[in-house]
Amino acid sequence: MSARDASDLEAVRIRFVLVGMLGALFFLGAMLWNIQIAQASRYQDSIYRQTIRRVRLPGARGRILDRNGRVLADNRPSYCIAIHLNELRMPGGWKNTIDHVESILGRVSELTGLTSSVSRDRIQRHIKETPLLPMIVWREIDATVMARLAERRRSLPGVVFYVEAVRVYPQGEIGAHIMGYARKTGGRPGASEAGERQESYHFYLPEMEGKRGIEKEFNHVLSGRPGGRLVRVDATGFERKLDYDTTVAQERQPLAGDDVHLTIDLQMQRLAEASLEGYDGAVAILDPSNGDVLALASLPAYDPNKFVPSLSPAYWDHLRHHPGKPLHNRAVSGLYPPGSTFKPIVAIAGMANGPVTQATTYDCPGYYALGKTELDCWIRRYNRGHGRIDMIKAFEQSCNTYFCELGNHIGYDSIFHMSKALGLGHLTGIELDGENRGSIPAPRTIRSRGDVANVSIGQGAVAVTPIQMAVATAAIANGGHLYRPRLVKRYGRADGGNSQVFASRKVREMNWPLAIRQTVRKGMRDVVHSDSGTGKRARIARVQMAGKTGTAEYGPKEAGQKRGWMILFAPYDEPRYAVAMVMDDVQSGGISVAPRARWLMHHIFHPGEPMALPPSRKAEEG
Repeated sequence: MSARDASDLEAVRIRFVLVGMLGALFFLGAMLWNIQIAQASRYQDSIYRQTIRRVRLPGARGRILDRNGRVLADNRPSYCIAIHLNELRMPGGWKNTIDHVESILGRVSELTGLTSSVSRDRIQRHIKETPLLPMIVWREIDATVMARLAERRRSLPGVVFYVEAVRVYPQGEIGAHIMGYARKTGGRPGASEAGERQESYHFYLPEMEGKRGIEKEFNHVLSGRPGGRLVRVDATGFERKLDYDTTVAQERQPLAGDDVHLTIDLQMQRLAEASLEGYDGAVAILDPSNGDVLALASLPAYDPNKFVPSLSPAYWDHLRHHPGKPLHNRAVSGLYPPGSTFKPIVAIAGMANGPVTQATTYDCPGYYALGKTELDCWIRRYNRGHGRIDMIKAFEQSCNTYFCELGNHIGYDSIFHMSKALGLGHLTGIELDGENRGSIPAPRTIRSRGDVANVSIGQGAVAVTPIQMAVATAAIANGGHLYRPRLVKRYGRADGGNSQVFASRKVREMNWPLAIRQTVRKGMRDVVHSDSGTGKRARIARVQMAGKTGTAEYGPKEAGQKRGWMILFAPYDEPRYAVAMVMDDVQSGGISVAPRARWLMHHIFHPGEPMALPPSRKAEEG
């Protein structure tokens, strides 16, 4: 190849390189134009998304109030001392920052006299996991400490006062099983907030979440709606200020939760719990006209304030080892044989489904014969029987023999279907967690006359809750209208806006003939007002009532422990209250429970007139 040809080839190569370089420069220029001009907003948003962190701000929790507006659960401010670690960051490794934080905490301790229990590990974890949130070091500080610290705030970088909402229950143990309790959580919405519009947050400020009772069942109402705050962070995760030209809102304020108004009357709730003093037991009081729950007591109880902000190991041990199981809501979860309080249901079943009337009589020799065995009537202890008696007298005397005869006469199917129609063996639907449906044995399990006899006097496999018996008593009181018990009246904002009202709900119309209603009501009235009635100790002045006592054994046979019942409604002609009361370790329903029911009803109807509470069995034995 000649020198001239080689020179021409080299020139061609140079031209190709120049064309390639110009093409590459053009491509780079086009890409830069596309990134910096054509799609600048897109990439700007991407930068924001990569450096923005969303912080969830919980709303203030709503209150719980009784039917008259008296506060049962509220919030109070807890003044805390917190550290903003992003303001204490030091150059170099994390060790320098942790050392600096510890030195600041030491200066605060010297100034206030408070002892810090914050470890280096906790500081390091907070830096790595939640650097944008304040680290609370001291809670529940008093005014003196706040004053000392306020004077030296400028010399203590990163140290701030932090106000934390804490749940408070002004009534203490009163109504504890109704209210339940709420505790601080990590702030992440639970399953109960499924209705809330879920958003993705990077950090969650702690908030209160209901764990039992109304606090749990209406957590989605009480919690309100959260807000949010946007924070720009650097590569280390610490906060940088957002640019003012950002098009994204920097903060959305949370909305306070709604107040929940209950049907409970606080004064009646106090009386119901006081009536059980000295006993483990439960009381349910309903309004027969609409099913409103006026009081729902369960003893022993617990103090929900002890769960806030956290439960101490000592109190938890007390609750776990207490023989009465204070966390157990006996009124809706406790299962008990109803004893003789079941007899009105058997009587109604007999008159509604069989050839039985008020005039039907049976002979009581003091026992009910079951082949070679005998089921005793209580009067047998006096070596006699009731003789031939009718239904009204059988109510008054709570004659076991009469109702065993009646049950076997009409057959178990009638008893089963009437019990189910009155709500036994079903959940009542009360707005509380942990309700028990009880047990009404299926007809196929009742195999003998003895089984029917046992069920007919509320023994055997029959198990009910106090709230179920109160619902059934209310239906007897009002003539056969079965209502679902209503515990929540309404909820809405504190100013009354956006109110959601819960109407009373009738579950069933029993359609009992007048003769049935009159017979059962008259029999229950004689229980209280006859001088030989088993519930005569419940009688109060100037008010006519109707009731039924009951006694059932529980625990080991040799222990001889008895559980006493009384159901009643009053006033007799225009009932305003239907009551079910059950107490453990008693002599009998008529001897032990009826006087407590008397004390309760006396103070409900005659609030200004004193009456001493009858002593407990333990006090009597002591």
